[in-house]
Amino acid sequence: MRVLTINCGSSSLKFDVLDAEPGTDRVERIARGSVDTLRGEATSTLEVGETRLRHVGPAGDEAAAFQRAVDLLEEAGLGRDFRGVGHRVVHGGVHLREPMLIDQPVMEAIAVASELAPLHNQPALRAIRAAQAHFGGDVPMVATFDTGFYASLPDAASRYALPRALSSRLGIRRFGFHGLAHRHMVETFRGLRPEVAGPRLISLQLGNGCSATASRDGVAVDTSMGFTPLEGLIMGTRSGDLDPAIALYVAGHDGLRPGEVETLLNTQSGLLGISELSSDMRELSDAAASGHAQAAEAIEAFCYRAIKYVGAYLAVLGGADAVIFGGGIGEHSPEIRERICAGLAWAGLHIDPARNDQPSTEPMRITSDSASIEAWVVPVDEAVVIARDVVDCLGAIEEADQESDGAAT
Repeated sequence: MRVLTINCGSSSLKFDVLDAEPGTDRVERIARGSVDTLRGEATSTLEVGETRLRHVGPAGDEAAAFQRAVDLLEEAGLGRDFRGVGHRVVHGGVHLREPMLIDQPVMEAIAVASELAPLHNQPALRAIRAAQAHFGGDVPMVATFDTGFYASLPDAASRYALPRALSSRLGIRRFGFHGLAHRHMVETFRGLRPEVAGPRLISLQLGNGCSATASRDGVAVDTSMGFTPLEGLIMGTRSGDLDPAIALYVAGHDGLRPGEVETLLNTQSGLLGISELSSDMRELSDAAASGHAQAAEAIEAFCYRAIKYVGAYLAVLGGADAVIFGGGIGEHSPEIRERICAGLAWAGLHIDPARNDQPSTEPMRITSDSASIEAWVVPVDEAVVIARDVVDCLGAIEEADQESDGAAT
């Protein structure tokens, strides 16, 4: 089944063409592309085998970005024959949990959840509308939600210690984010190590945004991001965990409005805030090696927070079979992986330096053979997860229709 996947962020639109085989986990990538910097000059690229197409021009909004993606696909002869289109939606709110066929009620529910993720849900909605306008009713659209992986978190993990009536009225809970990325890491490990029964896994999605997830037998039991993506690990420009009174104190002391405090915590904090230099771990590593004290402090704090979360999740899970690294930092920074693992050597997480330093585009184990807890690097591929969700969702709908027809006769 040929599937087009759309992953629309706040400043880019990624798209992939994949062939997914119903009833199996097999997915073959045919092409991958992106339209970067949606508002301003846009660079549109498409890779099909050894062929690479590239165009630069004004971007416009998400609808224009989608049209650029379609133009590239048609130029490559891949603009037709899709059996389904899958859209990543960051926030499903309280009600949207499972991958589902996109109809008007689903669109309205995504719009309601936009209040909690305005930088992501609204762009996704614009991309969905553009895809609907292009394909009409001929190609079904499926939405899959980052928050869906965490919909079944235990109450003890998902509930905040607020008045129950307030939480219920406003829908306040730990929603969790990066769900597709963590699902891919977990599912990849289970495919690589099927002999590990009911694996207890701690996955680390480390990039500009960062999160940790504890899962047991493929089901998430806790996660570091909460009501919004601001909570948890130190990130590129987000603060992660902090005393909530700090926001009140800063607002009162400096006379900041709520939106200004939100901007401070989301775009001026994290690695950038501590280092006063950069949110990019590569730049910080180079600067720290050259003696930049604040860059070194930012890296130390980043790794410390990650170690702290892994330690907490070891307690939650009663131990772990593996720690999995994904994301731009997790996949490409041996130094950060080594520092995090070194802080967990007491638990049996013993890194193999040669394995850790080996670059790879494939999943690889980076701990020694004798380590009691394995560490793996798994290149995250959200498009594969989206494609599988499209196939499973459409397959379930077709099966239900067949059962209904059979009952009618």
